[in-house]
Amino acid sequence: MDTVTYDLHHHGDAELAPGLVDLAVNVRTGTPPAWLREVLHRALDDVAAYPDPAPARAAVAAAHGRPPEEVLLAAGAAEVFVLVARALAPRRAVVVHPSFTEPEAALRAAGHPVERLLLPAPDYRLDPAAVPADADLVVLGNPTNPTSVLHPAGAVAALARPGRVLVVDEAFADTVPGEPESLAGCRDLPGVLVVRSLTKTWGLAGLRVGYALGAADLIAALGAAQPQWPVSTPALAALTACSSPAARAEADAAAAELGVSRAALLAALPPAATVVGEPRSSFVLLRVPGGARVRAELRARGWAVRRGDTFPGLDDDHLRVAVRDPATSRALATDLAAILGPPSPTSRTAPPAPEEIR
Repeated sequence: MDTVTYDLHHHGDAELAPGLVDLAVNVRTGTPPAWLREVLHRALDDVAAYPDPAPARAAVAAAHGRPPEEVLLAAGAAEVFVLVARALAPRRAVVVHPSFTEPEAALRAAGHPVERLLLPAPDYRLDPAAVPADADLVVLGNPTNPTSVLHPAGAVAALARPGRVLVVDEAFADTVPGEPESLAGCRDLPGVLVVRSLTKTWGLAGLRVGYALGAADLIAALGAAQPQWPVSTPALAALTACSSPAARAEADAAAAELGVSRAALLAALPPAATVVGEPRSSFVLLRVPGGARVRAELRARGWAVRRGDTFPGLDDDHLRVAVRDPATSRALATDLAAILGPPSPTSRTAPPAPEEIR
């Protein structure tokens, strides 16, 4: 069992400072769009009244082909992870890493022991057989932050079984055109809880708005652990608006454009920056020699990137870089190439990730 201590509450926003180009936070640039800003402004006219979640809950349910009782609205995906930790009493909780660290942090804060299943480098692909059969709570991301790997829906679904809650963090699912591997609309899998967020695609990190989808009894149990009126009126208005067919079509178009920008970034990177896995989301994970030094030198040149050593299974040679427009990516690549210098005659290979569950 791993005894390494990680800063589970370190996130990309901690890397930012005035004057730095933000490649550390994966929020889409140019958001919120003008029409969504107008929705939020109009919602301010109603803030004297207590929030009414019913319209937003119905809109989210309709978007995913579910009844409203299978939808939990929350103050961001992070609140859902806290509610899971409050409402459930797992005997054996397993978190699949590398991944977003707030689910593990919430479980530990609630007093639940957590086991880490580290996916093997360099591909970081999910093998359902590696998850202990008696785990009654399993948490993983898809696409996974920070690797940007998209697991096949079938592999994720294979983890569902009676007596187990399977939490799938899909905060970045809408960064993939068509959301082909999402389980958001799957109602026939036992114990699956899909967690979604409006933060990344719609630029609403400061609003704190997300939701969970799952069986009605599981949703009710999580809701019982929430305070009253947990989602603000502006956040509810955003949920309703972003669940419309027009908004979902806009998000899909943005995901397609993201794919073009990601390809431009990958093409521009110098050879000494090794791309980890097969990135499919709005960021890529790099492995560079002397990562801590490289990150510091990038910062001195005006770039903020996300350190990787706070993610279980990664080290300080890992850097997560947000996908931006091609011109920005080329400028980053130029500075990165200057910092790394000419490629060495032998390439450095990543060491195998330690096995934490055998």
